[in-house]
This record gives sequence, structure tokens and C-alpha cells, in this order.
Amino acid sequence: MDIPAELRYSKEHEWVRIDGDLATVGITDYAQDQLGDIVYLDLPAAGAAVAQHERMGEIESVKAVSDLFSPISGEVVEVNQGAVDSPELVNQAPYGRGWLLRVRLRDPGELESLLSSQAYDELITREMEENTD
Repeated sequence: MDIPAELRYSKEHEWVRIDGDLATVGITDYAQDQLGDIVYLDLPAAGAAVAQHERMGEIESVKAVSDLFSPISGEVVEVNQGAVDSPELVNQAPYGRGWLLRVRLRDPGELESLLSSQAYDELITREMEENTD
């Protein structure tokens, strides 16, 4: 699994890339792999408020419909319309063209509660071991 070191991760399998007071949010490579082929995204509109660890939308794959949880709090400033129009981008490039939202951070201190790449790797390793038991 690809786990870029410069990102922060939530236990719900979202990632955050920080650029000043803006955060780009997406789902991880592990999450898209577990979901299978993604066919639909329901994301909040620009201007909407999101709260850390609260539901912010849905992602639908050929296997299931799953809630998306915001890894940070703030105001949505941009939605990746390319991913909404072509959800398969999330499967193809979850850390690139398949990002979901850009959010203006309300509290940069929230980033401290997110996982490092190493901690996230340990989390998914445990999950994979539990799924094979």
C-alpha cells in the first residue's frame, strides 16, 4: 500500500495534505482498495462547514456505500469536480487527481490528533491481520 510520509491520516482512512491554512482531503490507497470500484461520490458543497471526525458525505462502490468522515474542521473551499464526475479517479490516483475536498483549516491544532504515515501503516497492518483471521 502506498502511504506518503508527508500526509496525516485518520483512523477512518482519510488523508490530509497541508498547504498553509488549506488542507486537501482524500481517502487512502488502502481505503479505495478495500472499497473496490468507486462509482459515486456525495460531497459537501463549497462554503459548507465540516467538523473533525464527523460525517461529511458518502462514497459508493460496487461493493458498498460508506460514510466519509472529515479528518479536520473548517470550511470547504473547493470540491474536486473531476472526481465527482469521474469517481474512478479516486481508485486510479487517491493521493493525486482523486482528492476530494480542499478545506480552510479552523484549528490547525487538530492535525496533532491525526496519524503519521508510520502509525497509519501500523493501523492498516492490524486491520489486514484481523480480516484474515
